[in-house]
Amino acid sequence: MQLGNTSGDKGHVDFVGAGPGDPDLLTVKALLSFEQADVVLHDRLISQAVLDLAGKKAALIDVGKAGFGPSWQQGDIDALLVEYARKGQRVVRLKSGDPTVFGRLDEEIEAVQAAGIPWSIVPGITAASAAVSAIGQSLTRRGRNASVRFLTGHDMKGFANHDWATLAQPGSVAAIYMGKKSARFIQGRLIMHGADRTTPVTVVENASHPNQRVLATNLDKLPTDLAAAELNGPALTFYGLAPREAARATTEFNKELA
Repeated sequence: MQLGNTSGDKGHVDFVGAGPGDPDLLTVKALLSFEQADVVLHDRLISQAVLDLAGKKAALIDVGKAGFGPSWQQGDIDALLVEYARKGQRVVRLKSGDPTVFGRLDEEIEAVQAAGIPWSIVPGITAASAAVSAIGQSLTRRGRNASVRFLTGHDMKGFANHDWATLAQPGSVAAIYMGKKSARFIQGRLIMHGADRTTPVTVVENASHPNQRVLATNLDKLPTDLAAAELNGPALTFYGLAPREAARATTEFNKELA
């Protein structure tokens, strides 16, 4: 079912998931939206290889947010979406991964909807799916975990209020987005609630990109190994998962930090 009214003479906004970075992981529907776009408002983390697939007529505008640094204000992004769509243009709001996962999607939908602008959502492959594939694992496994938690390291208030006691139980799995700066906080909360210090933790940097790297460690060594690895790119942290042996050869870090 397609949400939003797509009829009329007004412009249109497509909220499109760009996937984790590898252009081969874009959906066909995302490519079709690109071809029709007059304007593409994109996140900072969208790879150049993905941006290169936009239609020749499309104007590319970087409205990215930098973690813990200068960023576009959400209200300004909302205003741009409305401004271009009111000119009758086809606008693609391109978000890294899947727009429904930690993508500030609701605020932007509410802005265009309040302006009477038709819109639709084109889902994408989220970073957790790409990263877990890189280590040869699955997010859920019968007999281990029937659920998985998606957390974001930018939401420190949400972290503080999280049910750490449940997550600390054996067999629990969490995918933590943007969690590098929160690693010591995560470690402390889990250990305080009884988590085994040897619980595996895997950090995947630049998932699906050519420069993808994987750091395999455990809860006890997480902050120390992260500091030693000097990961500079966007990273996703898996609590409770280690790379399969077959996947370990894909990373330099496992060899360097052994």
